[in-house]
Amino acid sequence: MQAPANPSPLPSLDALLRSPEAAVLLERFGRHATNAALRATLAARRAARAFPASATTLLDEAADTLARQFTASQRPVFNLTGTVLHTNLGRAPLPPEAAAAAAEALRSATTLEFDLATGRRGERDDHVAPLLCRITGAEAATVVNNNAAAVLLVLNTFALGRQVPVSRGELIEIGGAFRIPDIMARAGAVLREVGTTNRTHARDYQAAIGPETALLMRVHPSNYAIAGFTAVVATAELAGIAHAAGLPLVEDLGSGSLVDLAAWGLPHEPTPHESLAAGADLVTFSGDKLLGGPQAGLVVGHAELIKRINANPMKRALRLDKARLAALEHVLRLYLDPDRLRDRLPVLRLLTRPDTEIRATADRLLPRLRDAFPDRPVAVEPCRSQIGSGALPVDLLPSAALTIGGNALESLAVTLRALPRPVIGRIATGRLWLDCRCLEPDEEPVFLAQLPAHG
Repeated sequence: MQAPANPSPLPSLDALLRSPEAAVLLERFGRHATNAALRATLAARRAARAFPASATTLLDEAADTLARQFTASQRPVFNLTGTVLHTNLGRAPLPPEAAAAAAEALRSATTLEFDLATGRRGERDDHVAPLLCRITGAEAATVVNNNAAAVLLVLNTFALGRQVPVSRGELIEIGGAFRIPDIMARAGAVLREVGTTNRTHARDYQAAIGPETALLMRVHPSNYAIAGFTAVVATAELAGIAHAAGLPLVEDLGSGSLVDLAAWGLPHEPTPHESLAAGADLVTFSGDKLLGGPQAGLVVGHAELIKRINANPMKRALRLDKARLAALEHVLRLYLDPDRLRDRLPVLRLLTRPDTEIRATADRLLPRLRDAFPDRPVAVEPCRSQIGSGALPVDLLPSAALTIGGNALESLAVTLRALPRPVIGRIATGRLWLDCRCLEPDEEPVFLAQLPAHG
């Protein structure tokens, strides 16, 4: 007598794929990924002996798996940390038109290295070099993928196997534990430390110059400050020392301000124009900090020196792609209209935002935040925003924040980071602080719509 068949405690893969709910997954994620997710779901259930389970339950589990797999890992967030140029959150936000220019460049063939006038090969730096020269007063310019690369390329071009005197007070470490001495070593240059941490004099540089000296280098401490009993050699004086010895002076400004920020009530930051006017032969700086553009390393200075840099084979390995060049070109053109720069350049608009306007933003959001977290104390508090960890880090700006108290603040921070558009704040003094400086009025509806509703 034949034994009755043992029905499977789980639906078969074929049965799941024939269900109406599966059609939605197949349309959205494709057959290969959907099959794999359903197989994995069934295998996990069998391994854990977690059955019986309905087709609907299994399809829901597979849908969750697929949603996680197809969600982009790099996502827009609300930067409410109080640091405008936050390295981990992408630094400067681009103007919408610059982002659109980058997207357009990615969508089609472009004149990246093509000269329309001659029909021959062109040079990709030509899209931005004339603008950089006009803004900074330089004879020539070139661009690479970030400022560390710019410093690396300059040193490799002019100081391979030779000495470069640098003040001990300027041997900085930048984000990700990249240090000037390490970059110099990778470039093939030999670091010659001069002076002390807090005081370096002209005589220290003069004593360090010898037959093996390739150039003098000055590094602007854009991510820290030394105060008290200090001494530094001004760019003009250091240029005189270098030129008297027949050497070029390279100045690394790092943060990349192209205009005098003091005009908008911000602390002054040295500009490439000022460095060149003071006698620096080459100046390097970032594109994605105070300049307000995409990640890039910019080098401006004497034409003959820039020509030698562009002839270095490393330049090709460090060059910019067409999308970032398109965005950078658009941002640089904004500087040709200084009267409207503050309104059109997001980073400058955020840095110069009045604290009264920020307070008004926080006040508007307060009732909804209290409704979202009824069991926690929520208030509006004055605070100080930081310009950026790699740009004027010790200069703070008056701002306003929504603060949330109570227990388990880390858990609350996790909850906010799990929202459709994650909210990133900071925990300090027993509260979660949401600095509203970088939350502009047109973003408020999106911020509010995703907050949990009371009850």
